[in-house]
Amino acid sequence: MRGDNEKQWNIFRLLTRTIFILLLAMSELKSSAEGAAYCTKDDRCVEPFKNLARYDHYRIYNVELATEEHVELFKKLEEQSDSLTFIGHAREVGQKLSILVAAHKVADLADLLEHYQVKHRILTYNFQEKIDKNYAAVLPAGTDLSKFDWYHYFHLETIYEWMESLAKKYPNLVTLLDIGSSTQGVPIKGVKISHNPANKGIFIESGIHAREWIAPAAATYLINQLLTSNEDSIKNLVKNYNWFIFPSINPDGYKYTFEHDRMWRKNRQLFGTARGVDLNRNYPDHWNSTGSSSDPTRYDFAGPSAGSEIETQRIMKFIEDNVQKEQIKAYLALHSYSQMIMFPYGYTKDRVENYDDLKELGQQATDAIKSLTGRDYVSGSIIETIYPSSGGSMDWAYAEHKIPIAYTFELRGPPDSQDMFILPAEEILPTSQEAFAAIKTIIEGAAAKGYFK
Repeated sequence: MRGDNEKQWNIFRLLTRTIFILLLAMSELKSSAEGAAYCTKDDRCVEPFKNLARYDHYRIYNVELATEEHVELFKKLEEQSDSLTFIGHAREVGQKLSILVAAHKVADLADLLEHYQVKHRILTYNFQEKIDKNYAAVLPAGTDLSKFDWYHYFHLETIYEWMESLAKKYPNLVTLLDIGSSTQGVPIKGVKISHNPANKGIFIESGIHAREWIAPAAATYLINQLLTSNEDSIKNLVKNYNWFIFPSINPDGYKYTFEHDRMWRKNRQLFGTARGVDLNRNYPDHWNSTGSSSDPTRYDFAGPSAGSEIETQRIMKFIEDNVQKEQIKAYLALHSYSQMIMFPYGYTKDRVENYDDLKELGQQATDAIKSLTGRDYVSGSIIETIYPSSGGSMDWAYAEHKIPIAYTFELRGPPDSQDMFILPAEEILPTSQEAFAAIKTIIEGAAAKGYFK
């Protein structure tokens, strides 16, 4: 009897040991697979991409610069540490600034904030959680186009396939545009929507900053509304104007945010050990004069020279070739975040010739958004609304080609957003509706003032 019990006990121990080894092996297998597949906390694997940047326990601090000492402190911090990602630059007393802080720098920054008595708020304690949720809202490449919507984010390939399908569905209305390849050989595609070749043109670019996913999403919403809406006022927009819409004019960067680093901003040009030019600092209009950097490691690197980047050159050539031929009278750029509707200039406080009209139309657009969703947007020139910048596409289009209706949109969320560029998918539709309402208001208002005659 005792022998039987001992035998059973040995079998039990053997089974237990076997189960433990299997569990350990499964754990190691999952660990080794983390580099090959991005998985959310509920073990849903989103895409099989390697080498994904992670932001575990990164915090977002919103600091208030109350003194000149504070301004100088944060200027030095930005210069000294690549573990602090600044959204904008420290410039002036009274400014509020958001900073993404690496986990290993939290203690150091907290100490400085306390020592220099910097008023601040912590907006987010673990930025990776927001990124996890964002990736989980991406439908995989190859998704059936019947599932294309404004409740999910989509890969560039899917957006292009969707646009190609529209050209086939509306052959007399939609023309697929391909203005050439990017730095890494990816096509830069858009659509032309036209009823009448004699119509005045409206040009819309989005996605120049790769991490601003809501911009391409909003651009596709604009396309869809123009093609499918039954509202008479929207039908009139299609009937009376030709629309040129490019959802992603930085396709390399956009793809990189899906495959490697959700927070990537620039293009993917290589400069030794650093990559990327901020394409919205690369245009030949007061290039690299303010609000940009000559350092390739910085997020607002203006490039080695004005108009140096292939993506910049593609857009410049399209505008140069078509501004007269297609009578382009409006240049609109979609960005995020901060809820702003801005017009030239970014490099100077000097006012443009039609400042009063642009200010009035911008205010009407913010009123339209407020009426639609209750969201507060503000309007003004770039330099007086957000921060100084130079070499931007909108300033270039306005100054170089005299396109009189020129606006840059900073879409949701607010300036102190807890999400920053990681806008939750449930906000895609209302944000896109806000953008469309604002654009519609601006175009109708500009027409009433005679800008499209």
